[in-house]
Amino acid sequence: MTRRTEWPASATDHGAGPGPEFAAGHTAESEGAYEPEAGHGTGSGAGFGEGAGRRARSRSRSSGSPSSSRAEKGEPRDPVEQARNICLRLLTGTPRTRKQLADALRKREIPDEAAEEVLSRFEDVGLIDDAAFADAWVESRHHGRGLARRALVRELRTKGVDSAVIDEAVGQLDSEQEEATARELVARKLRSTRGLERDKRLRRLAGMLARKGYGEGMALRVVRQALEEEGEDTEGLDEPF
Repeated sequence: MTRRTEWPASATDHGAGPGPEFAAGHTAESEGAYEPEAGHGTGSGAGFGEGAGRRARSRSRSSGSPSSSRAEKGEPRDPVEQARNICLRLLTGTPRTRKQLADALRKREIPDEAAEEVLSRFEDVGLIDDAAFADAWVESRHHGRGLARRALVRELRTKGVDSAVIDEAVGQLDSEQEEATARELVARKLRSTRGLERDKRLRRLAGMLARKGYGEGMALRVVRQALEEEGEDTEGLDEPF
């Protein structure tokens, strides 16, 4: 029988793992990256002998439950504190909707009651703000990618934003702004279609607008006007594409 001995203080400190303050500063990608290697201790300078290594491996085999695994990684046992740390990591560097965070907590098996408590608290202090998220998304995706309201609505729905919030966010784009953006998109693409047959140019340009969420009527009108400005005969192009 192996005689039980006390762990050296340095070994205990090494295996304790980071506390909540350390975890809160990590990004989502770094979650779980810090994991002490309890089973490797044959070096002479670390305070682990051969017997210590065997005891560490024995403890590792006998404590394979999820709670013990989380404890080894330095994660708190309190589900509310776990949920708080997860949300803080995910919010580092990028805003997220309440649904995105709720899905992440559910995936990590955080109890619903603890998740609801943390998410509501984060909303109260402004760390979660779906309305601000939707406004910023519309501004960025319209001016950066040229997306129309239809495409923006579709994207925000996948993020779990409430329909009323979506309507208010996309309402900042009126028809005139959409059409102006559509003209800019066609103007940038027009040169690359020169030399193609007229109908092929039409399909390529209108298809590009359709993929970005522009309606058929607006897309056809914008493309026809752009082709006319180049001297292209547009007779018959009023038909749906």
